[in-house]
Amino acid sequence: MTDLEKRRSIKHLSAAGLSLGLASKAPYVFAKQKVTLRVLGTHVTLQEELRKRAMDDLGINLEFEAKGSAGVLQKATISPKSFDLYEQWSNSINVLWQSGSIQAIDKNRIKNWGEINALSKTGKLSKNAKLGAGDAPYKILHVQADNTLGTEHTEKISFLPYVHNVDSFGYNTKVIPQGVPYETETWGWLLDEKHSGKVAIVNEPTIGLFDLALAAQTKGLVKFADIGSISKEELDALFAMLIELKKQGHFCGFWNSVPESVQFMASGRAVIESMFSPAVSSLNGQGIPVTYAAPKEGYRGWHGVMCLSAATKGPEKDAAYEYMNWWLSGWPGAFIARQGYYISNPERSRQHLAPDEWDYWYEGKPAAKDLKGTDGKVSVKSGDMRTGGSYIRRFSNVAVWNTVMPTYEYSLHKWYEFISS
Repeated sequence: MTDLEKRRSIKHLSAAGLSLGLASKAPYVFAKQKVTLRVLGTHVTLQEELRKRAMDDLGINLEFEAKGSAGVLQKATISPKSFDLYEQWSNSINVLWQSGSIQAIDKNRIKNWGEINALSKTGKLSKNAKLGAGDAPYKILHVQADNTLGTEHTEKISFLPYVHNVDSFGYNTKVIPQGVPYETETWGWLLDEKHSGKVAIVNEPTIGLFDLALAAQTKGLVKFADIGSISKEELDALFAMLIELKKQGHFCGFWNSVPESVQFMASGRAVIESMFSPAVSSLNGQGIPVTYAAPKEGYRGWHGVMCLSAATKGPEKDAAYEYMNWWLSGWPGAFIARQGYYISNPERSRQHLAPDEWDYWYEGKPAAKDLKGTDGKVSVKSGDMRTGGSYIRRFSNVAVWNTVMPTYEYSLHKWYEFISS
Protein backbone atom coordinates (compact mmCIF):
# COMPACT_ATOMS: atom_id res chain seq x y z
CA MET A 1 0.00 0.00 0.00
CA THR A 2 1.48 3.38 -1.00
CA ASP A 3 1.77 6.32 1.38
CA LEU A 4 -0.94 8.16 -0.56
CA GLU A 5 -3.30 5.17 -0.44
CA LYS A 6 -2.76 4.91 3.31
CA ARG A 7 -3.37 8.64 3.62
CA ARG A 8 -6.68 8.37 1.75
CA SER A 9 -7.83 5.41 3.87
CA ILE A 10 -6.99 7.21 7.10
CA LYS A 11 -8.68 10.34 5.81
CA HIS A 12 -11.91 8.50 5.03
CA LEU A 13 -11.89 6.64 8.36
CA SER A 14 -11.15 9.85 10.21
CA ALA A 15 -13.97 11.62 8.43
CA ALA A 16 -16.38 8.85 9.39
CA GLY A 17 -15.17 8.84 13.00
CA LEU A 18 -15.35 12.61 13.24
CA SER A 19 -18.94 12.58 11.99
CA LEU A 20 -19.92 10.09 14.71
CA GLY A 21 -18.02 12.08 17.30
CA LEU A 22 -19.73 15.31 16.37
CA ALA A 23 -23.10 13.63 16.46
CA SER A 24 -22.52 12.37 20.01
CA LYS A 25 -20.50 15.25 21.43
CA ALA A 26 -22.02 18.36 19.87
CA PRO A 27 -21.50 21.29 20.14
CA TYR A 28 -17.73 20.66 20.26
CA VAL A 29 -15.91 21.80 17.09
CA PHE A 30 -12.64 20.27 15.96
CA ALA A 31 -10.44 22.32 13.63
CA LYS A 32 -6.95 22.07 12.30
CA GLN A 33 -5.33 24.85 10.35
CA LYS A 34 -3.97 23.66 7.03
CA VAL A 35 -0.64 24.79 5.64
CA THR A 36 -0.97 26.93 2.51
CA LEU A 37 1.64 26.38 -0.18
CA ARG A 38 2.03 29.02 -2.89
CA VAL A 39 3.19 27.72 -6.26
CA LEU A 40 4.31 30.12 -8.97
CA GLY A 41 4.62 28.79 -12.50
CA THR A 42 3.09 28.41 -15.93
CA HIS A 43 -0.15 26.93 -17.26
CA VAL A 44 1.82 23.85 -18.34
CA THR A 45 1.77 22.25 -14.88
CA LEU A 46 -0.38 24.58 -12.78
CA GLN A 47 -3.65 22.94 -13.76
CA GLU A 48 -6.77 22.85 -11.63
CA GLU A 49 -7.17 19.06 -11.66
CA LEU A 50 -3.60 18.66 -10.39
CA ARG A 51 -4.18 21.24 -7.67
CA LYS A 52 -7.35 19.54 -6.43
CA ARG A 53 -5.81 16.08 -6.46
CA ALA A 54 -2.69 17.23 -4.59
CA MET A 55 -4.75 19.01 -1.93
CA ASP A 56 -6.88 15.89 -1.46
CA ASP A 57 -3.84 13.60 -1.26
CA LEU A 58 -1.69 15.81 0.94
CA GLY A 59 -4.21 17.61 3.15
CA ILE A 60 -2.79 21.07 2.41
CA ASN A 61 -4.05 24.20 0.71
CA LEU A 62 -2.47 24.97 -2.64
CA GLU A 63 -2.50 28.36 -4.32
CA PHE A 64 -1.46 28.28 -7.98
CA GLU A 65 -0.33 31.45 -9.73
CA ALA A 66 0.11 30.79 -13.44
CA LYS A 67 1.63 33.31 -15.81
CA GLY A 68 3.55 33.35 -19.07
CA SER A 69 7.09 32.03 -18.75
CA ALA A 70 8.78 35.43 -18.94
CA GLY A 71 6.43 36.87 -16.32
CA VAL A 72 6.97 34.12 -13.75
CA LEU A 73 10.75 34.27 -14.08
CA GLN A 74 10.73 38.02 -13.57
CA LYS A 75 8.51 37.77 -10.49
CA ALA A 76 10.51 34.92 -8.96
CA THR A 77 13.80 36.74 -9.49
CA ILE A 78 12.77 39.96 -7.77
CA SER A 79 10.31 38.62 -5.18
CA PRO A 80 11.23 35.24 -3.63
CA LYS A 81 8.89 35.96 -0.70
CA SER A 82 5.91 35.85 -3.07
CA PHE A 83 6.09 32.08 -3.59
CA ASP A 84 7.12 28.84 -1.89
CA LEU A 85 7.71 26.66 -4.95
CA TYR A 86 8.55 27.67 -8.50
CA GLU A 87 7.68 25.52 -11.50
CA GLN A 88 9.16 26.31 -14.89
CA TRP A 89 12.03 25.10 -17.09
CA SER A 90 15.72 24.51 -16.64
CA ASN A 91 16.66 27.67 -18.54
CA SER A 92 15.45 29.64 -15.50
CA ILE A 93 17.83 27.95 -13.05
CA ASN A 94 20.98 30.00 -13.64
CA VAL A 95 19.01 33.25 -13.35
CA LEU A 96 17.27 32.19 -10.13
CA TRP A 97 20.38 30.70 -8.54
CA GLN A 98 22.55 33.70 -9.28
CA SER A 99 19.90 36.09 -7.98
CA GLY A 100 19.64 34.15 -4.72
CA SER A 101 15.90 33.60 -5.21
CA ILE A 102 15.98 29.85 -4.60
CA GLN A 103 17.60 27.58 -2.00
CA ALA A 104 19.18 24.17 -2.45
CA ILE A 105 16.98 21.08 -2.17
CA ASP A 106 18.11 18.27 0.11
CA LYS A 107 18.29 15.22 -2.15
CA ASN A 108 17.85 12.93 0.85
CA ARG A 109 14.33 14.27 1.38
CA ILE A 110 13.26 13.19 -2.12
CA LYS A 111 11.84 9.71 -1.45
CA ASN A 112 12.01 8.36 -5.01
CA TRP A 113 15.30 9.97 -6.01
CA GLY A 114 16.78 6.60 -6.89
CA GLU A 115 14.04 6.05 -9.48
CA ILE A 116 14.82 9.23 -11.42
CA ASN A 117 16.28 8.21 -14.76
CA ALA A 118 19.57 9.15 -16.39
CA LEU A 119 18.33 12.05 -18.51
CA SER A 120 18.64 14.69 -15.81
CA LYS A 121 21.54 12.95 -14.05
CA THR A 122 23.85 12.24 -17.02
CA GLY A 123 22.15 13.86 -20.01
CA LYS A 124 21.42 10.65 -21.92
CA LEU A 125 18.72 7.99 -22.03
CA SER A 126 20.64 5.96 -24.61
CA LYS A 127 24.28 5.50 -25.48
CA ASN A 128 24.07 7.20 -28.87
CA ALA A 129 21.83 10.09 -27.83
CA LYS A 130 22.86 13.65 -28.60
CA LEU A 131 23.54 15.68 -25.47
CA GLY A 132 22.24 18.79 -27.17
CA ALA A 133 23.79 22.25 -27.07
CA GLY A 134 23.24 24.70 -24.23
CA ASP A 135 21.98 24.13 -20.69
CA ALA A 136 21.47 20.36 -20.64
CA PRO A 137 19.85 19.83 -17.20
CA TYR A 138 22.58 17.55 -15.84
CA LYS A 139 25.04 20.46 -16.16
CA ILE A 140 23.12 22.63 -13.69
CA LEU A 141 21.47 20.11 -11.35
CA HIS A 142 23.95 19.62 -8.49
CA VAL A 143 25.12 22.31 -6.09
CA GLN A 144 28.91 22.15 -5.90
CA ALA A 145 31.12 22.71 -2.86
CA ASP A 146 31.79 26.31 -3.96
CA ASN A 147 28.02 26.95 -4.30
CA THR A 148 28.11 26.94 -8.09
CA LEU A 149 26.05 24.52 -10.19
CA GLY A 150 27.79 21.65 -11.96
CA THR A 151 27.96 18.00 -12.90
CA GLU A 152 29.60 16.44 -9.83
CA HIS A 153 26.90 14.66 -7.86
CA THR A 154 26.34 16.04 -4.36
CA GLU A 155 23.63 15.83 -1.69
CA LYS A 156 22.19 19.21 -2.73
CA ILE A 157 20.35 19.96 -5.96
CA SER A 158 19.12 23.20 -7.48
CA PHE A 159 15.82 21.76 -8.70
CA LEU A 160 13.63 18.68 -8.60
CA PRO A 161 13.69 16.99 -12.01
CA TYR A 162 10.14 16.06 -12.94
CA VAL A 163 8.16 16.97 -16.10
CA HIS A 164 10.07 17.25 -19.39
CA ASN A 165 9.64 17.02 -23.13
CA VAL A 166 11.09 18.00 -26.46
CA ASP A 167 9.48 20.93 -28.26
CA SER A 168 9.24 21.97 -31.85
CA PHE A 169 6.44 23.62 -33.77
CA GLY A 170 2.91 22.70 -34.73
CA TYR A 171 1.33 23.11 -38.14
CA ASN A 172 -2.20 22.80 -39.48
CA THR A 173 -2.25 19.98 -42.02
CA LYS A 174 -5.36 21.42 -43.69
CA VAL A 175 -3.07 24.18 -44.93
CA ILE A 176 0.46 22.75 -44.83
CA PRO A 177 0.90 19.24 -46.28
CA GLN A 178 1.83 16.53 -43.82
CA GLY A 179 5.60 16.10 -43.61
CA VAL A 180 7.77 13.09 -42.82
CA PRO A 181 9.24 13.03 -39.26
CA TYR A 182 13.02 13.50 -39.15
CA GLU A 183 13.14 13.71 -42.96
CA THR A 184 11.12 16.57 -44.44
CA GLU A 185 9.81 18.36 -41.34
CA THR A 186 12.22 21.21 -40.66
CA TRP A 187 12.61 24.28 -38.47
CA GLY A 188 13.13 26.21 -41.70
CA TRP A 189 9.37 26.13 -42.30
CA LEU A 190 8.99 28.90 -39.69
CA LEU A 191 10.80 31.29 -42.02
CA ASP A 192 9.40 29.96 -45.30
CA GLU A 193 7.84 32.79 -47.31
CA LYS A 194 4.94 30.47 -48.22
CA HIS A 195 3.71 30.87 -44.64
CA SER A 196 4.26 34.63 -44.41
CA GLY A 197 1.66 36.34 -42.26
CA LYS A 198 0.60 33.09 -40.60
CA VAL A 199 3.62 32.35 -38.36
CA ALA A 200 3.45 32.77 -34.57
CA ILE A 201 6.35 32.51 -32.11
CA VAL A 202 6.43 32.06 -28.34
CA ASN A 203 7.24 35.37 -26.67
CA GLU A 204 10.03 34.06 -24.46
CA PRO A 205 13.60 35.14 -25.22
CA THR A 206 15.21 31.94 -23.91
CA ILE A 207 12.84 29.77 -25.97
CA GLY A 208 11.54 31.64 -29.01
CA LEU A 209 15.07 32.77 -29.72
CA PHE A 210 16.18 29.18 -30.30
CA ASP A 211 13.17 28.33 -32.46
CA LEU A 212 14.13 31.19 -34.75
CA ALA A 213 17.87 30.51 -34.54
CA LEU A 214 17.32 26.89 -35.58
CA ALA A 215 15.12 28.07 -38.45
CA ALA A 216 17.64 30.67 -39.61
CA GLN A 217 20.55 28.24 -39.40
CA THR A 218 18.63 25.59 -41.35
CA LYS A 219 17.85 28.02 -44.15
CA GLY A 220 21.46 29.21 -44.25
CA LEU A 221 20.53 32.77 -43.29
CA VAL A 222 22.82 32.93 -40.24
CA LYS A 223 25.65 30.68 -39.06
CA PHE A 224 26.42 29.97 -35.41
CA ALA A 225 29.66 28.59 -34.03
CA ASP A 226 27.68 27.21 -31.06
CA ILE A 227 23.91 27.57 -31.13
CA GLY A 228 23.82 27.04 -27.37
CA SER A 229 26.06 30.05 -26.82
CA ILE A 230 25.33 32.64 -29.51
CA SER A 231 27.75 35.57 -29.66
CA LYS A 232 26.74 39.24 -29.76
CA GLU A 233 27.81 39.48 -33.40
CA GLU A 234 25.73 36.44 -34.29
CA LEU A 235 22.74 37.86 -32.38
CA ASP A 236 23.08 41.12 -34.32
CA ALA A 237 23.00 39.24 -37.62
CA LEU A 238 20.06 37.07 -36.56
CA PHE A 239 17.89 39.91 -35.31
CA ALA A 240 18.66 42.21 -38.22
CA MET A 241 17.18 39.55 -40.47
CA LEU A 242 14.22 38.84 -38.15
CA ILE A 243 13.31 42.51 -37.74
CA GLU A 244 13.24 42.92 -41.50
CA LEU A 245 10.92 39.90 -41.81
CA LYS A 246 8.67 41.27 -39.07
CA LYS A 247 8.37 44.60 -40.86
CA GLN A 248 7.31 42.67 -43.96
CA GLY A 249 4.47 41.10 -41.96
CA HIS A 250 5.91 37.59 -41.82
CA PHE A 251 4.87 37.02 -38.17
CA CYS A 252 1.21 37.16 -37.17
CA GLY A 253 1.91 37.38 -33.46
CA PHE A 254 3.84 36.32 -30.38
CA TRP A 255 1.98 34.26 -27.78
CA ASN A 256 2.54 34.38 -24.05
CA SER A 257 0.73 31.29 -22.75
CA VAL A 258 -0.47 27.86 -23.89
CA PRO A 259 -4.15 28.96 -24.05
CA GLU A 260 -3.15 31.90 -26.23
CA SER A 261 -1.23 29.64 -28.62
CA VAL A 262 -4.33 27.43 -28.92
CA GLN A 263 -6.44 30.47 -29.76
CA PHE A 264 -3.96 31.59 -32.42
CA MET A 265 -4.27 28.28 -34.26
CA ALA A 266 -7.98 27.65 -33.60
CA SER A 267 -8.94 31.07 -34.99
CA GLY A 268 -6.87 30.59 -38.15
CA ARG A 269 -4.63 33.50 -37.24
CA ALA A 270 -1.65 31.12 -37.42
CA VAL A 271 -1.13 27.97 -39.47
CA ILE A 272 2.34 27.24 -38.07
CA GLU A 273 3.80 28.29 -34.74
CA SER A 274 6.02 27.52 -31.78
CA MET A 275 4.04 25.09 -29.68
CA PHE A 276 4.00 23.10 -26.48
CA SER A 277 2.49 19.63 -26.36
CA PRO A 278 -0.69 20.46 -24.34
CA ALA A 279 -1.70 22.98 -27.01
CA VAL A 280 -1.44 20.33 -29.72
CA SER A 281 -3.52 17.90 -27.63
CA SER A 282 -6.13 20.60 -27.01
CA LEU A 283 -6.41 21.48 -30.69
CA ASN A 284 -6.61 17.84 -31.72
CA GLY A 285 -9.36 17.40 -29.13
CA GLN A 286 -11.26 20.21 -30.89
CA GLY A 287 -10.92 18.41 -34.21
CA ILE A 288 -8.28 20.81 -35.56
CA PRO A 289 -5.60 18.73 -37.39
CA VAL A 290 -2.36 20.07 -35.94
CA THR A 291 0.80 17.99 -36.22
CA TYR A 292 3.66 18.41 -33.78
CA ALA A 293 6.75 18.30 -35.99
CA ALA A 294 9.80 16.07 -35.53
CA PRO A 295 12.39 18.35 -37.20
CA LYS A 296 15.23 16.70 -39.04
CA GLU A 297 17.67 19.09 -37.30
CA GLY A 298 16.57 17.87 -33.86
CA TYR A 299 14.30 19.20 -31.16
CA ARG A 300 14.57 22.02 -28.68
CA GLY A 301 14.63 20.18 -25.36
CA TRP A 302 13.32 21.39 -22.04
CA HIS A 303 13.28 20.00 -18.55
CA GLY A 304 10.81 21.05 -15.92
CA VAL A 305 12.26 22.33 -12.67
CA MET A 306 10.61 22.61 -9.29
CA CYS A 307 12.53 25.04 -7.11
CA LEU A 308 12.30 25.96 -3.46
CA SER A 309 12.10 29.66 -2.67
CA ALA A 310 14.96 31.07 -0.64
CA ALA A 311 12.35 32.53 1.74
CA THR A 312 10.43 29.30 2.43
CA LYS A 313 10.90 27.72 5.87
CA GLY A 314 9.06 25.94 8.66
CA PRO A 315 5.76 24.13 7.95
CA GLU A 316 5.63 25.56 4.43
CA LYS A 317 9.04 24.08 3.66
CA ASP A 318 7.93 20.67 4.94
CA ALA A 319 4.78 20.93 2.81
CA ALA A 320 6.93 21.86 -0.18
CA TYR A 321 8.89 18.63 0.18
CA GLU A 322 5.60 16.70 0.48
CA TYR A 323 4.40 18.30 -2.75
CA MET A 324 7.67 17.55 -4.55
CA ASN A 325 7.45 13.92 -3.47
CA TRP A 326 3.81 13.83 -4.58
CA TRP A 327 4.85 14.74 -8.10
CA LEU A 328 7.03 11.63 -8.26
CA SER A 329 4.41 9.35 -6.67
CA GLY A 330 2.93 7.97 -9.90
CA TRP A 331 -0.48 9.51 -10.58
CA PRO A 332 0.77 13.01 -11.54
CA GLY A 333 3.19 11.54 -14.07
CA ALA A 334 0.38 9.53 -15.65
CA PHE A 335 -1.84 12.60 -15.79
CA ILE A 336 0.71 14.72 -17.65
CA ALA A 337 1.57 11.81 -19.97
CA ARG A 338 -1.90 12.28 -21.45
CA GLN A 339 -0.91 15.75 -22.60
CA GLY A 340 2.32 14.49 -24.11
CA TYR A 341 4.76 15.09 -21.27
CA TYR A 342 7.18 12.71 -19.59
CA ILE A 343 8.06 12.29 -15.91
CA SER A 344 11.55 11.64 -14.54
CA ASN A 345 10.59 8.31 -12.92
CA PRO A 346 8.25 6.90 -15.58
CA GLU A 347 8.05 3.32 -14.29
CA ARG A 348 6.13 4.46 -11.21
CA SER A 349 3.58 6.21 -13.41
CA ARG A 350 3.25 3.23 -15.72
CA GLN A 351 0.90 1.48 -13.30
CA HIS A 352 -1.49 4.44 -13.57
CA LEU A 353 -1.64 4.27 -17.37
CA ALA A 354 -3.55 1.74 -19.43
CA PRO A 355 -1.22 -0.43 -21.55
CA ASP A 356 -2.56 1.28 -24.69
CA GLU A 357 -1.65 4.69 -23.24
CA TRP A 358 1.84 3.60 -22.24
CA ASP A 359 2.48 2.07 -25.65
CA TYR A 360 1.42 5.25 -27.44
CA TRP A 361 2.95 7.93 -25.23
CA TYR A 362 6.18 6.24 -24.17
CA GLU A 363 6.86 3.46 -26.66
CA GLY A 364 5.82 5.32 -29.82
CA LYS A 365 3.49 2.51 -30.93
CA PRO A 366 0.26 3.06 -32.91
CA ALA A 367 -2.72 3.80 -30.67
CA ALA A 368 -4.73 0.61 -30.26
CA LYS A 369 -7.86 2.69 -29.64
CA ASP A 370 -8.94 6.31 -29.25
CA LEU A 371 -7.11 7.96 -26.32
CA LYS A 372 -8.33 10.88 -24.25
CA GLY A 373 -6.29 13.87 -23.15
CA THR A 374 -6.37 15.50 -19.72
CA ASP A 375 -9.52 17.41 -20.70
CA GLY A 376 -11.44 14.17 -21.22
CA LYS A 377 -11.70 14.68 -24.97
CA VAL A 378 -10.26 12.29 -27.53
CA SER A 379 -6.89 13.71 -28.55
CA VAL A 380 -5.43 10.60 -30.19
CA LYS A 381 -7.31 8.58 -32.79
CA SER A 382 -6.99 4.82 -33.07
CA GLY A 383 -4.07 3.97 -35.35
CA ASP A 384 -2.26 7.28 -34.83
CA MET A 385 1.44 7.23 -33.98
CA ARG A 386 3.16 9.84 -31.87
CA THR A 387 5.21 12.15 -34.05
CA GLY A 388 8.87 11.49 -33.41
CA GLY A 389 8.33 8.03 -31.98
CA SER A 390 9.27 6.74 -28.55
CA TYR A 391 10.50 8.56 -25.47
CA ILE A 392 14.04 7.33 -26.04
CA ARG A 393 14.10 8.20 -29.74
CA ARG A 394 12.76 11.69 -29.19
CA PHE A 395 15.28 12.45 -26.43
CA SER A 396 18.07 11.05 -28.55
CA ASN A 397 17.48 13.91 -30.99
CA VAL A 398 17.86 17.13 -29.02
CA ALA A 399 19.55 19.90 -31.02
CA VAL A 400 19.57 22.49 -28.24
CA TRP A 401 18.13 22.91 -24.74
CA ASN A 402 16.27 25.95 -23.49
CA THR A 403 19.24 27.99 -22.33
CA VAL A 404 20.37 31.15 -20.58
CA MET A 405 23.48 32.04 -22.57
CA PRO A 406 26.49 34.11 -21.47
CA THR A 407 25.01 36.79 -23.74
CA TYR A 408 21.65 36.54 -21.94
CA GLU A 409 21.31 40.25 -21.09
CA TYR A 410 22.23 41.27 -24.61
CA SER A 411 19.83 38.70 -26.09
CA LEU A 412 17.02 40.17 -23.96
CA HIS A 413 17.74 43.60 -25.38
CA LYS A 414 17.70 42.26 -28.94
CA TRP A 415 14.56 40.20 -28.35
CA TYR A 416 12.51 43.12 -27.07
CA GLU A 417 13.84 45.30 -29.88
CA PHE A 418 12.53 42.63 -32.25
CA ILE A 419 9.13 42.32 -30.55
CA SER A 420 8.57 46.06 -30.52
CA SER A 421 9.88 46.77 -34.03
